[in-house]
Amino acid sequence: MMTVPDFAASFLTFRIDWTLKPSLTSSHKPPFTLNNARIQIESSCKISDRVNGEARTFVLGASCKTEYVGVDRNMWTTPNADFCIILSAESFLILKSWDRNNKGVMRYPASLGEQPERQSGRVRDTYERININLRPLPAQRLKSAEAIVQATLADELLVGRCTYNLQDRYDIEIDFPIKTMNANEREWIYQVDTGPILFPDLSADSNSWIDSFHLAYVAFNRADWAEFILQTPTPLNDSISVNHYSRTVQMNTQNTIFRASYDHSE
Repeated sequence: MMTVPDFAASFLTFRIDWTLKPSLTSSHKPPFTLNNARIQIESSCKISDRVNGEARTFVLGASCKTEYVGVDRNMWTTPNADFCIILSAESFLILKSWDRNNKGVMRYPASLGEQPERQSGRVRDTYERININLRPLPAQRLKSAEAIVQATLADELLVGRCTYNLQDRYDIEIDFPIKTMNANEREWIYQVDTGPILFPDLSADSNSWIDSFHLAYVAFNRADWAEFILQTPTPLNDSISVNHYSRTVQMNTQNTIFRASYDHSE
């Protein structure tokens, strides 16, 4: 018996206290000086460096909308943005998407400049404190397509894992709940199609691991191959782009599907 993340019961929390540490990521003056934002975890990614031994785990928070917290009315900011955060113990990456990129929304105070679609930084510079609670759950590896299909049609709790190596240096392990699964009990065919998950693009020109991440969906129907579709700025015309899932990545991976259970006796 192994363990996998219990994504339904796993949360990240970041605490902003303007009296101690003004936020560097806000687009408005908050109604109150204190807020703890607790967000369910959608996916986790562990990156290990074979050369220097460094290893870090990153988590993806569920998407929400930009808001004024605690007001009586008019809670949504205008213009409104999709918001999600990628977090480790040391660093963060905030992703915001408006109706188009380069919207020109200013941060608060305005002296901080425009609010970018991607804003990364050190946790200690903008949050009073954070907490990442990635709870473990007992799980059993499903070793055949038949077992995977049977568990799918029995409405079992399924968790997926994709692992691979980059540049003979970086070991990547991505975990995620399988929200959407296709199953065929005649030919014993399955296909995962789920997300969003974390996808690190370490081949890109990024200054740090946190800056390499994209939101992605993953599809696979075998143990040694997966296809990802990444959210990326996508042109609508010569002057306007939006964040959309439009870039595909195909690669050799080691894919595992786990049947998770709250019954520890199984």
